Amino acid sequence: MITERKSGFKLGVTGGIGSGKTSVCRVFSVLSVPVFSADREAQDIMENDEVIKSKINYISGKDLYADGSLNRMELAKIIFNDRALLDKVNLLVHPAVFDRFRKWVKDQTAPYIIMEAAILFESGGSKFVDKVATVVAPVEQRIGRVIARNKLSRDQVMERMRNQMDDEMRIKLSDYIINNSENDMIIPPILSIHEDILKLINTQT
Repeated sequence: MITERKSGFKLGVTGGIGSGKTSVCRVFSVLSVPVFSADREAQDIMENDEVIKSKINYISGKDLYADGSLNRMELAKIIFNDRALLDKVNLLVHPAVFDRFRKWVKDQTAPYIIMEAAILFESGGSKFVDKVATVVAPVEQRIGRVIARNKLSRDQVMERMRNQMDDEMRIKLSDYIINNSENDMIIPPILSIHEDILKLINTQT
């Protein structure tokens, strides 16, 4: 039995848009594993950090906060069609996200914690975790999920996919794979990963 202590072990959960990372992390949450959503924190930073907001306007060349909140569709239109601008925004936001992560970790007492991030490898977030689990699903199913969830066109979803690492590369860089197609059960592999990590932690203590 592991006694309550400051979290030391960190699992990264990643996967392309529409793969089902959030659903996977909900299961981990039921297992009492704290989850830090890098994507959600990035959205909060871009919405509320005045310095970041000013720099995003400068990078984009227009006022994306004219209505008081970030015009996400306009930002997406700009950065997903210009890799250099996408990189500039990422280099601006990611360090702030990782700073929040480091502070958040200090307050956790579970045996291990999770950083959930769509671009865990691309952002450099993988260096903050000990193991990585990648969630994969067939491309067409992913596209369908995002269209239904975000009301995007197929072309808009494909733009986002092209700016993310492909599954083949993620799989090569990951320690665990969770298949999340419509025919897969995600709970058994999640339980297996959970048990494996607890064993690893026990051997280290």
